Amino acid sequence: MKLSILDQAPIAPGKTARDALFETINVAKLGEHLGYHRYWIAEHHDLAGLSCPAPEVMLGLIGGNTERIRIGAGAILLPHYKPFKVAETFNLLATLYPGRVDLGLGRSPGGSAEASVALSGNFLDNVRKMPELLDELHQFLHGGFETGHMFSKIKPAPIPDDMPVPWLLGTSEKSAVLAAEKGLNYAFGHFMSEADSVPIISTYKKLLKEKFPNKTTEIIIAVHVICAETSAKAEKLALESFKWSRIRGDNSNGFDDIVDDSLSEQDLVEFENAKQKMIIGEPTQVKEKLKELEQLHQVDEFMILTNTPTYDVRKKSYELLAEIIT
Repeated sequence: MKLSILDQAPIAPGKTARDALFETINVAKLGEHLGYHRYWIAEHHDLAGLSCPAPEVMLGLIGGNTERIRIGAGAILLPHYKPFKVAETFNLLATLYPGRVDLGLGRSPGGSAEASVALSGNFLDNVRKMPELLDELHQFLHGGFETGHMFSKIKPAPIPDDMPVPWLLGTSEKSAVLAAEKGLNYAFGHFMSEADSVPIISTYKKLLKEKFPNKTTEIIIAVHVICAETSAKAEKLALESFKWSRIRGDNSNGFDDIVDDSLSEQDLVEFENAKQKMIIGEPTQVKEKLKELEQLHQVDEFMILTNTPTYDVRKKSYELLAEIIT
């Protein structure tokens, strides 16, 4: 089983966006030291408590502070951007850090409707064009524009020796179908999807084999994990993390405000629902639950998202998990 890290660059209580962004470098360096396979950073736009609107900027820093771990975006939200610019940017990263760069692609807005309009105008229209955007990006990365096409004489320089590896990220059968139709690697966001992941992964595998019988691709399942020395501590951290997610837009809140044990009945219901999409426990329990998911989906890589109210606790969770699996 391979483990990787998904980082949303969260702003912990009492910390600043600058603190959060530099902490991403610490997490990537730790992940490399612990033997994690990849480190991906997410894209969000004006979302309270999350600090990274431009993964490509952070990847430039992270690549320079690591040596071996694969680095990538989880994801570049393609409907906001022109494929040529995305190809240029990730070719540049792949030139700087050869053989290490993943280009994760998504179609969610990553923020409010107003932010989407400010970024790309008619976002929903661009989402409908996602198949065409993927085709155009592929042509820029790997050639394929016919002679006479207006783009046939340009290239997204610099052209690296090892090209960035595209992935499609999603949370539904629709994304799985699109990934299979385009022959792309697929990453399923288990931590943020209400859908049943088993038939979705099966659909991807079936359609991919039908359309590309000789092609081998990779699959990742991204899961929210909180691992601690004991199951009781992990449960407590899960509760604190849930409360933090409710208030993290206000950095004036101290940690003491979060650990207050009082929850309304509605909060308790929401917390129990949230736990259904989390893996919580001490290392052996977490390993067993990941093994169950591995057998259910027949995949061998999990991307671990861990958001806790303190950075030290988050890093400890990654350490404990690595010790028992990597």
